[in-house]
Amino acid sequence: MNETTIAGCLRICLNHRLGADVMVEDGLASKAAESVGINEMTILAILGIISAGLVVRFLTMALAPSLLTKIIRSKNLQTKTVKQSDKALGSAIGAGVSYLLTLQLVDAVESGSTTYAMPDIMVSILPNVFQFIIALAVVVWAFRLVDVVQDVVMMLDSDGVSDGTEKTLVSALESVLRFFIVFIGAIFIADAVGLDLTSLIAGLGISGLALALAAKDTISNFFGALTVLLDRPFKVGDWVAVGSSEGEVIEINLRTTLIRTGLDTVITIPNANLVSTPVENYGKRRWRRWQTMLHFDINSDPKSVESFRDDVLSSIQDNGATMNEDSSWCRVNDISTTSIDVSLNLYWDVQGGADERQEKEKFLLEIMQLARNHNLSFYDNRIRKQGN
Repeated sequence: MNETTIAGCLRICLNHRLGADVMVEDGLASKAAESVGINEMTILAILGIISAGLVVRFLTMALAPSLLTKIIRSKNLQTKTVKQSDKALGSAIGAGVSYLLTLQLVDAVESGSTTYAMPDIMVSILPNVFQFIIALAVVVWAFRLVDVVQDVVMMLDSDGVSDGTEKTLVSALESVLRFFIVFIGAIFIADAVGLDLTSLIAGLGISGLALALAAKDTISNFFGALTVLLDRPFKVGDWVAVGSSEGEVIEINLRTTLIRTGLDTVITIPNANLVSTPVENYGKRRWRRWQTMLHFDINSDPKSVESFRDDVLSSIQDNGATMNEDSSWCRVNDISTTSIDVSLNLYWDVQGGADERQEKEKFLLEIMQLARNHNLSFYDNRIRKQGN
């Protein structure tokens, strides 16, 4: 027998030996799996379920942006709903698919299928694993979506500018949404890990009742803030009267509302009081009525007073900051031994107190100029007394 023949025989023996070792190892692995109550088909099915979930996750991450961008036009909303949360959304949907497939596998095992076999502990744990992933991913996704509230409020706002009231509303809504997301997510996660929800909810109910009683005023103020922010009886910058307090609203917080009075002091009003107390809002006026009395010297020329009156009425009608011109007037109201009294009534069409003061100043200066043009002198009681 030559060397070539001997080498060939050795090679054949070695291949048979390796094949036998592989068969032995496969047999040992199969026996080890069967010893814990699971067979090869079940392992392959579980691997397939995990693979299907991963495929769905990546498909969701790839397709969701293009789909949602066609529905959502706002760039900010697209960024927050798609780009910043696509992984959490994909994980939730992928885990959901795996969860449904796992339920099918568990049903097959429990129905006595000879193809699949799993131990009882795996039958109870495996669906809960995917349920836990779903709950956690949904909580993360929803938590990130809370930031969308501000963009939605800005879209619904007519002027597109976020004032103090809207910022407070956004903050309150975001806080409430985050609380409910965490609360509901905790319940689903607790159910996924097998906690007794009945005892948990009962414990939360007792704890919640004790907390509610201890923080009754705080809760009342919080819901009062929500009422103010949602009903919007006033906004930051409005001049309001609440009971005996009157001033400009400078802040609306979750617990209190701050009002700056005409004396430049700040009054803190609990929001719960705003629900039960009538609020008079001067900022909601459709117009701002202004009345004053002009006193001219008794020796003034009646014709000049009449011409002055007509010029004032024309000025009111031509003024772009006034309205209800038909209800406005400038008339001689009274005559005394010392003065001719001219009554003036008009309606300002302005948005706030600052605009009203500015327009009033312009109009008063115009009245002074008209009086000089007609050689009219305003009555001054001090001058009369000095003359006597």
